Amino acid sequence: MSRSRYKSLVDGFAADIRSGRLSPGTRLPTHRQLAASEGLALVTASRVYAELEAMGLVSGETGRGTFVRETSLPPGHGIDQPDVIAGMLDLNYNYPSLPGQAELLRTALRQLALSGDLESLLRYQPHGGRLHERASVARHLARSGLNVPAEQVLIVNGAQHGLSVVLMALLQPGDVIAVDALTYPGFKALALALHLELLPIPSTESGPDLDALARLCRRRSVRAVYSMPTLHNPLGWVMSLEQRQHLVAIARAHDLHIIEDAAYAFLVDNPPTSLADLAPERTVYVSGFSKSVAAGLRVGFIVAPAEKVSVLERIIRVTAWNAPGVMTAITSAWLDDGTVTRLESQKRKDAQARQLIADEQLAGLHRIRHPSSYFVWLPLSEDARADQVVAALAREQVSVSTAQPFATSAHVPHAIRLALGSVGMTALREGLAKVKWVVQAHA
Repeated sequence: MSRSRYKSLVDGFAADIRSGRLSPGTRLPTHRQLAASEGLALVTASRVYAELEAMGLVSGETGRGTFVRETSLPPGHGIDQPDVIAGMLDLNYNYPSLPGQAELLRTALRQLALSGDLESLLRYQPHGGRLHERASVARHLARSGLNVPAEQVLIVNGAQHGLSVVLMALLQPGDVIAVDALTYPGFKALALALHLELLPIPSTESGPDLDALARLCRRRSVRAVYSMPTLHNPLGWVMSLEQRQHLVAIARAHDLHIIEDAAYAFLVDNPPTSLADLAPERTVYVSGFSKSVAAGLRVGFIVAPAEKVSVLERIIRVTAWNAPGVMTAITSAWLDDGTVTRLESQKRKDAQARQLIADEQLAGLHRIRHPSSYFVWLPLSEDARADQVVAALAREQVSVSTAQPFATSAHVPHAIRLALGSVGMTALREGLAKVKWVVQAHA
């Protein structure tokens, strides 16, 4: 088959999809059917669909076929999508805030302006943060059961920066990380940017399939495992103590680094012992105050084994030199005076109230969530297509995410994630009612 004939087929399909002659959700002929109808070799028919998929016009689904994609969604819908436009209800990103937090900041800035420490904030800070601020974080962690010396705490520019520092310090391009088949999109994007290979761990209803993880480690040279044991994003599970001990045993048997992401752990009352406490010699614990306090603070922290601190400090120096002095000073003061503990308690109650609204508005739909989390995972019916549901919701001025940004395996389930923490209660109730209506209309 000539290249011009092959390209004309690709161009013809593309034109039909972009013009709407082939509508979103249309199932295209199988590879064999296309080959037979066009007189092509099977490998050439596969190339046609592969090129259309690379253009973002179709998606191939194992066991189901090739479907026309919804092209009205913004590019990179999910972690890379543009800011939500004015008037759009944001159920895609979580930046939970409580009444009165702006006044808290105003008061903190006044107090900081009157402090004798102000001039020091104009200078470079120690790369891992000032020791008294690291001690503030350590005392806060001790209240939740994780006891670490201040010297093993490093201050960073938010949890995402913390994850960047950890990956750059501990791994090399080409290294393999075991990660849940559905995981935090920011970690997925970061690992791919650093040319790390993500090896998906299948999920069970209560957490990762740890037997499958052990098999992966026997087959491949896995260097690290990334885990969210306490309130997984997006599935909301909290791993039991037995599961955590099993994961630690696998990590020790195969000499894995454990990267424990605790961004949402504050929402869970009395969780099981952290991985960092169970395996302090190999676990790097990363969290921050974007969810528990405010997204704009951009203050996070890493807890690391003592022998890893210097290499982590070096990467902080390379990527940011130091954490923001003003924001870190405010956060440290709030840690010391109990403000952060109080906000965490209030946000647990806030998240629980939002989940009750979700239960009410989404009744009758299959939902996966933790009762104290700020998100709901909504699997769709077998015949529904997530991209069409998301596009229909966008037309109703509601922004949600498909499973695509969260998926680390070739299989991307048809599901949507609803972030509950960024809108008022009335708007949330109205938005979730629209979600239910649209999902049922596409069932």
